[in-house]
Amino acid sequence: MTTCFVIQGFGKKTDYTDGRVLDLDASYAIIKEAVEAAGLKSIRADEIQHSTVIDVPMYEMLLQADVVIADLSTYNVNAAYELGVRYALRPRTTIVVAEEGFKNPFDVGHIAIRRYKHLGEDIGAKEAVRFKNDLKTAIMEILASKRADSPVYTFLPQLAPPQLASVQAAAPAPAGAAPPQARGGWFTVAVASPPGLDTDQAAAAMPEAPATPKAMLDEALAKINPPAGEASDFAGARTLLQKVSELRPNDPFVTQQLVVATYKSKQPDAQCALIEARGIMEQSLDPVSTNDPETLGLWGAIHKRLWELQSRPEDLNAAVDGYERGFSLRRDWYNGINYAFLLDLRAVEWLKAGNKDDAIADSVLARRVRSEVGRLALAPAEDKDADPKKRFWAVATLWEAALGRGDAAETARWSAEAEALAVPQWMQETRLDQGRKLLELQKAFAALSAP
Repeated sequence: MTTCFVIQGFGKKTDYTDGRVLDLDASYAIIKEAVEAAGLKSIRADEIQHSTVIDVPMYEMLLQADVVIADLSTYNVNAAYELGVRYALRPRTTIVVAEEGFKNPFDVGHIAIRRYKHLGEDIGAKEAVRFKNDLKTAIMEILASKRADSPVYTFLPQLAPPQLASVQAAAPAPAGAAPPQARGGWFTVAVASPPGLDTDQAAAAMPEAPATPKAMLDEALAKINPPAGEASDFAGARTLLQKVSELRPNDPFVTQQLVVATYKSKQPDAQCALIEARGIMEQSLDPVSTNDPETLGLWGAIHKRLWELQSRPEDLNAAVDGYERGFSLRRDWYNGINYAFLLDLRAVEWLKAGNKDDAIADSVLARRVRSEVGRLALAPAEDKDADPKKRFWAVATLWEAALGRGDAAETARWSAEAEALAVPQWMQETRLDQGRKLLELQKAFAALSAP
């Protein structure tokens, strides 16, 4: 079957030029529909089943695929590198796409790039249809054309594309000869059925192909966010994500989910799990200088929990710094509501230390942040068509913001909205636990600041 290899990142990626987070899996869903509508089989790197390093089948696909689609959205360095390899190997049948916010670097300024509009979490229905039809037409046209689309072969027309030698490996190799995969080139291997088994039985007796990274990631995410009424299995998710991380070590989304599963597993105990999660972040996510709001939110969450266990000022300040940067960079309401909570917490600590001025400053800033967060989270909270789990956090944020401002009517409104959403129980428990802590903080602040 004619194949199309899609060069693209996986999961949610941050465009560090503007701070936007794009869900590239949503992009791939549309690309895959277009590819299949054109009569091709769509393959992305995380769908390749392999038992060795991914490099070998990846380079084979860059050479052998009938069509390659490269998505350069979020300035993905790996995608740009693989596109360059494809351009060097094949003179034609390569298509470049990118989200509309992508700004052409000089060296790709003369390359035709098909654009699509991303909403962050998803692609709108009308835009999905438009982009799918446009891409389907492009695939069919490029397969029928003999014109070079690779700039390498366009500017060096005398260059001949490389070819792999064909090696027959069914017969035994001479003594001392290297195995076919060591000699290079394509090779074929005759596989004999076990004695007494027909072809179907032999196929059933063969070991199952290893699960793809995408399949393991999907299973892990299902364990973290199970259907309503089921308990999350963070320990099981952590085991799966560790395997995925080994196969995709430079994927920040995978690393972020591993961090979540690690600290929420509380294994072997809560403190050790938090310290391990922090170590994963320090090794792979550069929390000190990153401008990824998701990473900064995790950094804040880990240090907030470490503060609750150890009451060390350095953990509290690290948590405040993480949430503050996450909120300031992109007006991210999730980071903002946690930033406000920690400002109230630090205000109480200032009062305990006899520093009334800093306590008042943090308390006033917390109230202002909650007002801003209330405006930012309103649209996603009112989106009735959104996934309940995604909508829940926006609703919970508005509930907490109203609770912190002392707005009883708004608190009741958003509490009812949150309770009506079908989400895992741990999400509801997290919301209610945060609310209890917030009320205790404000009660403590009032008592400590009274004459």
